[in-house]
This record gives sequence, structure tokens and C-alpha cells, in this order.
Amino acid sequence: MTQVDESPFHAGERDAQRRAGVGDVSKWAGGFVRDHLPEQHRAFHTSLPFMVFAGADAEGRIWTTLVDGADGFIRSPDPKRLTLDTVVDGTDPLAALFAASGDIGALGIELATRRRNRFSGRLSTGDTGLVIDMRQTFGNCPQYIHPRGLTRVARRETPVARRSEALSEAQMARIGQADTLFIGSGHHDGSGAASNGFDASHRGGAPGFVRVEGPGRLLIPDYAGNNFFNTIGNLMSDPRVGLVFVDFETGGLLHVTGRARVDWAPGDDVDPEAWRVIEVEIEAVVERPGALSLRWTRLDGEARKLRLARRVRESDGITSFWFAPVDGRPLTEFKPGQHLPVAVQIPGQSGMTERSYSLSGMAADRTHYRLSIKREDRGLMSRFLHDHLRRGDLIEARPPGGDFGVPDGDGPVVLVSAGVGLTPMVSMLHALAGSGRRVWYVHGARNGRDHAMRAEVDGLMTRHGNLRRRVFYSRPDRTDVPGVAFDVAGRMTAEAVAALEDPAEARYLLCGPGRFLTDMQAGLEACGVPPGHILFERFGPDGKVRA
Repeated sequence: MTQVDESPFHAGERDAQRRAGVGDVSKWAGGFVRDHLPEQHRAFHTSLPFMVFAGADAEGRIWTTLVDGADGFIRSPDPKRLTLDTVVDGTDPLAALFAASGDIGALGIELATRRRNRFSGRLSTGDTGLVIDMRQTFGNCPQYIHPRGLTRVARRETPVARRSEALSEAQMARIGQADTLFIGSGHHDGSGAASNGFDASHRGGAPGFVRVEGPGRLLIPDYAGNNFFNTIGNLMSDPRVGLVFVDFETGGLLHVTGRARVDWAPGDDVDPEAWRVIEVEIEAVVERPGALSLRWTRLDGEARKLRLARRVRESDGITSFWFAPVDGRPLTEFKPGQHLPVAVQIPGQSGMTERSYSLSGMAADRTHYRLSIKREDRGLMSRFLHDHLRRGDLIEARPPGGDFGVPDGDGPVVLVSAGVGLTPMVSMLHALAGSGRRVWYVHGARNGRDHAMRAEVDGLMTRHGNLRRRVFYSRPDRTDVPGVAFDVAGRMTAEAVAALEDPAEARYLLCGPGRFLTDMQAGLEACGVPPGHILFERFGPDGKVRA
């Protein structure tokens, strides 16, 4: 299955991308926006006990809701469809949609691991229950998700829903303490393009990140994300919006619908970390106590304090930070390719700032975690770590997570990276050294000044005969010696990577900027590499994005 040739973004999304100064995202994002569910997304969605949905009621108002079911209630008969074997309660503001058919947006999210993936499609009823035919699917960023453990309780009769045209004092207080919401938006221009439909998305921040301006008005900060601007783009073309706040302790849902506008130049009095603010004028409210049979608890108890033991400058923009546990106990083991969720208190921020960074060290080392981080001019966390974090300073970290890693088997592995995308690859290289598997380390950098961890990688190559190197410098300096510092002058190409191994046998792991990944993935497939042999991960503006 292939992605359609038209832009995956509609005019509102493209306008938002231009206003944000991120350029033409469609030039690199096409490989991340698909018309089907990749195998890993199918496995993810079908393991979930609930899903978030966004759509419109009979009056055209957009609502967002959560639908749960028994274990295994979500199935995927093929990459183009999901089925749901569940009953949607009549008090749900989207109950009529689930009883009939129509466009729908969905978000699959696992709060404990901070994984999430989104899709839009067409909902209908079938012999096996609810059926969703895919229109667009894509991965998502793990930032701003507060990890929570989940339990299931016996379902009881749902209390009567409370409906109103504005928020009550109790509801305003509840929103004023929330650290999570789900937002729904939509776009329909009559063209039949894949970008038409609804979108369900997650928003999170420190408790109280949503400002309650009164019974009928909310301000939602919009932080750095994946630069797709699905929600913001939708709101620029259609102001209708739906929100849902979850009472994680009781399973209650507070639904809000209304209209929104985007403030592109908010003052610091709203949230100094916000790049934009979504202003919501409320039109209707539905509160459903105990709507779900699920309960969540914060996993803050799993966070451990780590002390910065040392810093190592790896290149002009990348520094490695070595963290040791304050309590002296061995660190949680991680799998090469996984990331570490970390949190720090940055002066001027209302709460802890959280990001996830790939672990670049050896998985067998239980005494230190190494994070190799690029300083981004617009990255709040990376700027703070580079400019202010010193030896002895403390951060908090939760257990490593993520499913990007070395595939099982004994066939060849080709590790392909550009820029700071080398961080998980170096960890994998340590794990594969001496394994007996044939391994290629393929990396692209501008020149020697931008080439991080060169000595470490070259040392592994010298000591282990199963490892091979191919380094590309797009603009080598005069001091960069060919055959020593790098192997090829010029940009890395998919053809050069595919020629290293038999595409039918090798597994290719890619990590780097979005445009690089899109071109490399498409190029490898054109060279005969089966799509299932390619795994990838890309980096966002200040952290990681799983795609």
C-alpha cells in the first residue's frame, strides 16, 4: 500500500505551517502520513482498553469522547480497518454517530508508556460491530503525556448525564487542576481529499495548564510538537472544537463543545512556554460521572532522582550527559533504541518540564544513563540542559520506554542515521558488537565538527569484526581526512545504503530528521527493500517523535 500523491495536508494545515515558520512540511512528512495502519500500529491499537474519538453530532457540533470495552474489543482484520465490539452509552454526546455512520477521528494512547498514534476514517456498523475504514494514519509525539497506570472496575449503571450551556463552579475547578485533555477538530471542504475528516488529539501540561477565564471561556496553550499542525490547521479553517477532560480517579468524563480561535502571539502571562494559545468559547457542556469502567493512577512514584555525573562535548552542537542514581541502586535496564523520560524544574516555568531523549549508552551499564542531546535554539529543555545543568545537579527520570530497537533474528542489520539521530544507533552498535550478526553503521554529518561520537564508534569497529562503517560528509572541511574521518564526500543516498546488503535479508533502522527519513524510506523501497524491513524514528524540535 502506498501513500497517495496529493499533499496529506489541507489548506488550513499548510497555512498554519507557514505561519509557524516550519516550511512546506509535506515535502518530508508524506512518509509519516499513510492510508493504512502499519503492523506495529495495528498491534498497538488492538491492545488498548479504550480509544479517544472525535466527531460531530446531528446539530453539527464537534465532541470528543472516550470509548472503552472488554479486553480485545478492538480488532484489525486488515491494515485498512479496525472493528470495535462494544456498546456506546446513550448519554455519550456522540452516541448517535456510533449508532449510524459518518466521519470520525481517533487517538490510540497508552498513558503508562506514553505511546500514541492517530488516525481519521469513516465509521459504520457491520456484522462484527463498529467498523472504521482508514483515511489517514500517523504516529505521534510522546511529549506532555503524564504516565498513569490503569485498572478496570466492574461496570455499574451510568449516572444521569448533566447538561448545561456553561461550566459550573465545580467544573471550572476541575479543569483548573487538570494536566490532561483531549481535543477534537475537523475539516471538510467537499473535495473528497484524504485530509478531510476529524482529528482527535492529546494535550497535556503542568496541572492547571488550561486557564479558565470564566464559565464560558478557556485558554489552552499550544506547545512545540511534530509540526503537522493538524489541530491548529483544522481550527483555522473550521472553528468548531470539542474537548473532553477525564476524571482519572472515578472514570468520569467532562465534555465541552464550542468554537475556537488561535492566538499566534500570546503574552507570557498565559504560559511562557506556549507558542500559541487556543481560545475556546463554550457553547455546551455534558458531564458524565463514572462513564468509564477504567481508573488511572499517576506513576510519579516510579520517578527516580538522578545526579549529573559528567558532561562530554561530542560535537559543535551535541553534548552527552551522564546521570547516576542518587539512591545508589542499580538503574532500570533498557533495550537499545529506547528513550528516557526526564523532568527538570526550569526557572520561570509553572511546573516540571518533561521531555524524552534516546539513551545512547550501553544497555548493560546499570550505573549510568547517557543522553546525548543536541542544543536546539527553540528547544526549552535542550537549551536549559546545555546552558545551565552542571555536575551534581539533579533531574527526575521515569523508567525507559519505547519500541524502537533491534529486530530479532540473525540476519544483517543496517543502522542508518543523520545528525543527532545517531544516539539510539550508538547504543544498538554497542549491543550488536561481537554478536555474530553482520552490522553496518551508516551515518551522515556535515563535517568533522558536526560528527559526534566518532572516536567511540571507530573504537568499536577496530575491536569487533562483525561491524562495518560507512560515513558520509555532505560538506567536509579541509582538515577532514577521507578514509579516516569519513568514507564518502556528499549526501547519503538510499541507493548507496541499499547496495551494502541484500535487501531481502537485511533489516534497516533509520533515525534522523523528518525529510531525511522520508527520502530514505521511499528510496530504500524503490531499491527493493520490503517495507516491513524498515523501522524508523524521528526527532521533534526538542525531543523524540515516534513515527
